Formats: sequence, C-alpha cells, structure tokens
Amino acid sequence: MPEETDTKPPTVTPMRVVIALCLIAPFVAMLWVGSYAKVDPTFIGIPFFYWYQMVWVLISTALTMVAYKLWQRDQRARKGGASA
Repeated sequence: MPEETDTKPPTVTPMRVVIALCLIAPFVAMLWVGSYAKVDPTFIGIPFFYWYQMVWVLISTALTMVAYKLWQRDQRARKGGASA
C-alpha cells in the first residue's frame, strides 16, 4: 500500500461550520416570517415587523464581517500548514 506524504486538512472544519452558520443565520431569520409578522412591540412608533428587519440588516453586516475574517484566518492557516 503506497504511503501518502501529502495529506490535506479536512475540508469541513469547525471554523468553516461557524462561517456557514454566520452566513445562513440571516436567511433563516428573514425567511421565518411568522416569527416577526406582528405590530407589537413598537420602537419609536415603528411596528415590530419593520424595525426587526432593519436590525437584521445590521446583524447581517456584522455576521458577514465575522465570516470574512474567519475565512481569512482559515486560509492563512491552510497555506501555513501546507508549507510546513
């Protein structure tokens, strides 16, 4: 049996799972309309239906930024691990 000298790290890593969750969470939150299809509680006169979605714009931005930074870290680790 030939011996493998060039072993690649697994494609699915815990960091990549976290990245996927960061990117999927906003879609799940927005597609689950029943969870926010209501008027109360209002925020400065804005019904919940609207301000909840606007808050998710900010949350989505933050989660996308976290996912991007984690992806950069993952890629650096893979390149560093491949050359070592």
